[in-house]
Amino acid sequence: MRKTGSYLLLIYVFLVFACQDNKSTTSDESQNEQSEEITLLTTDSRLKNSLESVDIDSPKLKNPEAVAKYYEKNDHQPIWRSEKLRNELFSYIQNIEFEGLFFEDYHGEYLKKILPTLSENSNSENTILELVLTDSFLQLAKDLGTGKLNPTEIYSIWGTPLNEVKAVELLERAILKEDISSVLDSVKPHHIVYNGLKKSLAEFKRSGIEDDSITKIPTGKLVRPGETEYRIGLVAKRLNELGYYDLEGKPIQNSYGQALQEAVRNFQHDHGLQTDALIGNSTVTNLNMNRSDRYHQLLVNLERWRWYPRDLGDHYIIINVPDYRLSLIKGKDTLRSHKTMVGTEARKTPVFSDEIAYIVYNPTWTIPPTIKKNDVIPGASKDLSYLSKRNLKIYDSKGNTVDPASVNWSSPAARNYTYRQQAGPSNPLGTVKIIYPNEYMIYLHDTPSKELFKKNARAQSSGCVRVQDALDLAKYLLSDQEKYDEKRINDIIVSGRTTEIPVKQKVRVHHFYWTAFMQNDTTKFIDDIYKLDQKLWNQLKPAN
Repeated sequence: MRKTGSYLLLIYVFLVFACQDNKSTTSDESQNEQSEEITLLTTDSRLKNSLESVDIDSPKLKNPEAVAKYYEKNDHQPIWRSEKLRNELFSYIQNIEFEGLFFEDYHGEYLKKILPTLSENSNSENTILELVLTDSFLQLAKDLGTGKLNPTEIYSIWGTPLNEVKAVELLERAILKEDISSVLDSVKPHHIVYNGLKKSLAEFKRSGIEDDSITKIPTGKLVRPGETEYRIGLVAKRLNELGYYDLEGKPIQNSYGQALQEAVRNFQHDHGLQTDALIGNSTVTNLNMNRSDRYHQLLVNLERWRWYPRDLGDHYIIINVPDYRLSLIKGKDTLRSHKTMVGTEARKTPVFSDEIAYIVYNPTWTIPPTIKKNDVIPGASKDLSYLSKRNLKIYDSKGNTVDPASVNWSSPAARNYTYRQQAGPSNPLGTVKIIYPNEYMIYLHDTPSKELFKKNARAQSSGCVRVQDALDLAKYLLSDQEKYDEKRINDIIVSGRTTEIPVKQKVRVHHFYWTAFMQNDTTKFIDDIYKLDQKLWNQLKPAN
């Protein structure tokens, strides 16, 4: 029977830390000899007594219930009998920072102190060590497989299902196979982006995370080309530090000249900002990010990839929201790549995955609830011609058309109608939309405003994803159906009739969000358009 109470908790704390400070330091050779003599950390009776007499809910263990249940199920038999397994687990913890996780989160400091002195430890200390090793493995399996944090508790726009990891089964497999590393490696991501982020992280560690010093630029009013402003000199210094502008032999001036404008444009282009040479707060924020900030950016993106599904499918579309880019993947090949436009910060494109069901040519546009509430109803209440100018019609719950003049626009009943824009050249969905039914009512679609794809920063939609050359993407998705050849599709488009065609290929769509990645052996950082990185870092970083 499990005992609790402050007195027993005090005993537990004493057992963990007693005698630690007074242990003498021995040579590595001596420590190894002592460790080799220990093939059994504890006994089943000691483990049972420890679990029954110690408050297992103590914060010392991260998974107290799982640890207790595991040993109870297995008659309290100790499992860390092998020096090889103990050392392999500790070695894995020592290198966990190369996965973007933290040594101290897996009892690293405690294990570092107590593992080399097994023959000097008390029976109680080695019994607790047995429990801590098990707890460390379970936490590693969970964090590598599902992430350290729960994204649904951090982001309101996160809809991708959480991964599931059976940590106890993994522990049993690792002990049986006598192989800690391969079992833990099996649950972590192996996607090319994750591996690239790990490579970037290793390079950052080698070259140093901290800057000696950087030039900081205060935020302020928008600075336009040709203007004079005291911060221009600071911008020039910072761009020089980053390798975008050469100050050698040039006086530092506060006038915003042509050469500096070009340097700003290059910086903006590389970081997913609008390449307009305007120095606004988004540009200043990115200029002010030092190596430590970029290191944290790598860590939060590694964490995100631990949240994403391990199996993206053999044939899928992946959209990196802040990079404004859609890629079509089959096997290990990228078959197509398209520029995209995504939701604004106020109307974010969510993170989720689904499967393509059908394509609609000459689509009508049913106004989403947010746009209905914030744009259409206020616009129509001021001027009924708002609807006719946009080719919008109103329908009741039975599908009957409603005369706009009969609607009480100040009444809540106005929100209950369906507002639909007819197919045509002014329809914001363009000539095609690609549907994968989901709770967010998000889809891919064409747009009549094709000139917007020339912009570098393209967070301009109401949440759905506009795709450059969407007709070509749709054509590919129907390429396995011979009857929908180019002529047939052109005839459908010219007819103006709204036509729905099922997609028979199994193609999944993944809306993901990552702001750092390896590109051509260079780490690229892009603008965090929804300001998600810092929020994640605040919760991801270790307590110290």
